[in-house]
Amino acid sequence: MTFGLLLAVVIADRMIKPAWSGQEEQFTPEFKDLRTSMDAKHTPKIAAPDSVKRGQWFDVTVDVGAGGEHPSLSEHFIRYIALYINTAEIARVYLHPVYSYPKVTFRIALDGGGSLRAIAEPNHSAGWEASKKITVVP
Repeated sequence: MTFGLLLAVVIADRMIKPAWSGQEEQFTPEFKDLRTSMDAKHTPKIAAPDSVKRGQWFDVTVDVGAGGEHPSLSEHFIRYIALYINTAEIARVYLHPVYSYPKVTFRIALDGGGSLRAIAEPNHSAGWEASKKITVVP
């Protein structure tokens, strides 16, 4: 007999819900809300130009640990780094617990300005967020 992973869907009153629906209550508040306060080892640091031309490619580097290095250990590491413009996610990189240093460079182009936001999520708490204003000129 073979056993495998089964993704179950519960159908109730014409609404389809994933089998894990309702489990979000299991997470404590520190795993739900993004942290925006400064923490030397967890706050992302965004390196990007203040102004770019519309449609022109440029680099955005996100380094976790604005005031020091974040560890990359099997018991304490950054799971991923995500980059947003305002509320739209542009890119996300998942990191290995031991073999990845929590610093990534994204090459992007924008149509409009706003706020570049970086979110770094460690394996032991909610994500940490930093932002940087960017202007896009024609």
